[in-house]
Amino acid sequence: MEQIKVLREKTGAGMVECKKALDEAGGDLEKAVEILRKKGIAKAAKRTEREASEGLVLLAVNEAGNEGYIVEINSETDFVARNEKFQEFGQKVLALIKDNKPADLDALFALSLDGLSVKDTLDNLSGTIGEKLGINQFAILTGATVSSYSHLGGRIGVLVALNEAGKAELATDIAMQVAAANPRYLSPAEVSAEEIAKEKEIYREQLLKEGKPEQMIEKIAEGKINKYYSEVCLLKQEYIKDDKKTVENILGSTKIEKFIRYSL
Repeated sequence: MEQIKVLREKTGAGMVECKKALDEAGGDLEKAVEILRKKGIAKAAKRTEREASEGLVLLAVNEAGNEGYIVEINSETDFVARNEKFQEFGQKVLALIKDNKPADLDALFALSLDGLSVKDTLDNLSGTIGEKLGINQFAILTGATVSSYSHLGGRIGVLVALNEAGKAELATDIAMQVAAANPRYLSPAEVSAEEIAKEKEIYREQLLKEGKPEQMIEKIAEGKINKYYSEVCLLKQEYIKDDKKTVENILGSTKIEKFIRYSL
């Protein structure tokens, strides 16, 4: 029943269809999503991001505007995420990342904070608050221009790096785009051949069921792939401030080097 519930949430399909698909897939959730999509029952598969139930995504950019920092601090409830001590701990951890640039989570946990290691300070805070707390991930992003954007009171955080200096306003606009539209890739070149082949196979199955002529299916599938790119690739997305343009159109000679998006 739990698997059926998850599958219904991911696809919007009915209980009976979900049960049949899970049976056919031998209990494999992702395979069941694929089966439902091929039958035209499912909506486009929702890709679950790395999630923590609650917490904060905190961001900072250095004074030179060429390096950004992002960290996800986790709690079990939203109530604790709003706790002053929890937020203060998060800001201290963010400052440590900015000053020490740890290589990974282990290195971050080993850093000194309030006379103890970050790990011990976190464990003590967890005991005081009475909830399981954690640091899920962090990153440091460098570029000629780096901007940050925080959305929904710290539930979504984005860093964007551009290849030209003095472009803070443009970088912030792009960060807002990433927060709102949640791209998975920068450009179509980053999408794997396997992913495209899988999408095409699903489109072909759908088109055959719709009774489309064989000779037209490939052409229609190509069009659907282009639409897929416009959903998952940042450069091909419709720009949120002007739907007549894509993100690519507003960049001019500037290039996006990288973006990072954390979401709770």
